[in-house]
Amino acid sequence: MDRSEIQKAIQRGLTPMGAPDPLTLSEWAAEHFYLSAESSYVEQKWEAYPPQVAVMNAISNDDIREVDWIKSARVGYTKIILAAMLYMAEHKRRNQAIWQPTDDDSDDFVKTELEPALRDVTAMRKVFPQYLARHKSNTLKQKKFVDSILFTKGGKAAKNFRRISIDTGFLDEADAFDRDVEKEGDPFTLAKKRTEGATFPKMVVGSTPKLKGFSLIEDRAALADVLLRFHIRCPHCGEWITLQWGGKDKPFGFKWVNGDPETVAHLCCECSALFTQADYLTVWGSGRWISDSGIWTADGIRFYNAADEEVPVPVHVAFHIWTAYSPQATWADIVREFLAAAEKAKAGDMSKMKTFVNTTRGEVWEEDVEKTDSDALAERAESFPLRVVPMGGLVLVAGVDVQADRFEVVVWALGRGEESWTVDYVQLHANPADETEWDKLDAYLQTAFPHAAGSMLTIEAAAVDTGGHYTHQAYNFCRQRARRKIFAVKGDSQQGKPIKGRSSSQDVNWRGKVIKRGVKLWLVGTDTAKDLLHGRLQIVGAGPGAVHFSKELPETFYKQLTSEYRVLAKTQSGDQYRWVKPSGKRNEVLDCTVYSMFCAQQLDLHRFTDKMWERLEAAVQPPNHDLFAAAPAPAPLPEKPPERPVDAPAPRPDPAPRRSRISRFA
Repeated sequence: MDRSEIQKAIQRGLTPMGAPDPLTLSEWAAEHFYLSAESSYVEQKWEAYPPQVAVMNAISNDDIREVDWIKSARVGYTKIILAAMLYMAEHKRRNQAIWQPTDDDSDDFVKTELEPALRDVTAMRKVFPQYLARHKSNTLKQKKFVDSILFTKGGKAAKNFRRISIDTGFLDEADAFDRDVEKEGDPFTLAKKRTEGATFPKMVVGSTPKLKGFSLIEDRAALADVLLRFHIRCPHCGEWITLQWGGKDKPFGFKWVNGDPETVAHLCCECSALFTQADYLTVWGSGRWISDSGIWTADGIRFYNAADEEVPVPVHVAFHIWTAYSPQATWADIVREFLAAAEKAKAGDMSKMKTFVNTTRGEVWEEDVEKTDSDALAERAESFPLRVVPMGGLVLVAGVDVQADRFEVVVWALGRGEESWTVDYVQLHANPADETEWDKLDAYLQTAFPHAAGSMLTIEAAAVDTGGHYTHQAYNFCRQRARRKIFAVKGDSQQGKPIKGRSSSQDVNWRGKVIKRGVKLWLVGTDTAKDLLHGRLQIVGAGPGAVHFSKELPETFYKQLTSEYRVLAKTQSGDQYRWVKPSGKRNEVLDCTVYSMFCAQQLDLHRFTDKMWERLEAAVQPPNHDLFAAAPAPAPLPEKPPERPVDAPAPRPDPAPRRSRISRFA
């Protein structure tokens, strides 16, 4: 080895020990970043627009730990996070991960954005020598740099948020993520946990907003210390203003003459003077990001209050910007897009207008949604007590939702035509990670409930949700009780599937033991069940499909049962209705009710003939029963009732011994 090679080897070895020159992301990108031909309109060296500089520097500012960006199309978000990943790898040598909504999205991002950038940004070659090689350090799932690593993952599976430690996390198109990733939590919390322990933890989240009330990026921005919007000085009056769409009845924003987009100009909200896009581009270089409270920054490094006094850098910053600020789109084109959407809207097609609001204006879309009024259901509640099966109820089914600190159980009584009555709603405090704690649920599911006709009924079938953290514990519980019709269930991710879907045998890992041909896992067509339930909740009075509620149910029961909205969503298969849960709402009662509907189908109640119902009625509530007799009192309390919350319903009847289990349904 000659002397030059030795010197190069020594230099490479000493490089990690050297301190890099301090550079912000905008400075680094101006020097090194390049727009590749595969993913850009024009292949060229990067040059940031004035509104982009502060966002880029906020990402590289170690005092800021969370950066959110509510954005429209054509504002450069994808390029900025791409530049940020290369900057973190080459300049700061930090471990990173980027999550896309799905695995396919992640693979596409790597192929069309990341790999061309690694090829064309020459500064990366000293930290990523394998950029053109097939190598274990260069895959679709990870890029291993000198002194750091970048993970590229999809956000659908909870496993993709485990077993990695990073300094910086990116979430792209946040509104396309599931709100609750396989019942283990929201994607932001799962991703943020990967940065715990980092010296300079950083989360960068960006998205085009979607539906109001369901937008994850809108929820994130609401939690930020400041929400900043880009302001310019009006070319006429000099006041700080934002570019606003305005509207036909608004005295500010975009205005044009006689339907001609080429005449468009912006009307200042302060002086009512008009200025063109060309006028805007003469002043945008001196713009500022300003919040409603007056906090502002020009560079994303230093922050000031309304009195222009420097203030501490906020820890969590959110930005909002829309297409009008970008020179890549002319204002005339924006107006043309709106006029085309408005024409479609006149014919009842709101799809283009929704796209315009989301992707051009960068705002959430407010849409009429189908939902059931929880207050209206509560007003329909009847005087029958809980824990006593009313007349008409012939078969008991239960749904169980497993939470981190409890089991939630809803018991329904079903009668002729699948008319239903609430029999019980209970929260059993327990630690599902502990095998012995499942005994509380086992004891409850063996409860014998008195019937208004004088007999006793037990739960004929129960479905236990296996999603979340305690999948294998749930599998084991159901496997041991399969003969009692305790079913392991999971919601089917595909739309339009039957309530009682397909089943598959699952291996059960229990204390290191693998049981072949283990529990049978059933998929539940949750959207189909919710459609059916939504229709049934509209039935007032008695009869087939009617749903009856006890006045003893708490208010939270109705709120959870009606927590989800039915909205029209665009998919690859066309427009489809989807049930979605707004942020912060709980839906355990709804899930338990859906699982109870699955149990009804497992028992084939939807196929019962009149004669079959008559035989069941004769067994459970004989015709000679005195209909005017008082309902029987609940069974005596158990000596040691399970622990339950302060606001939980009253204690439950004593569980019946297994050998005396009463079933007239069989």
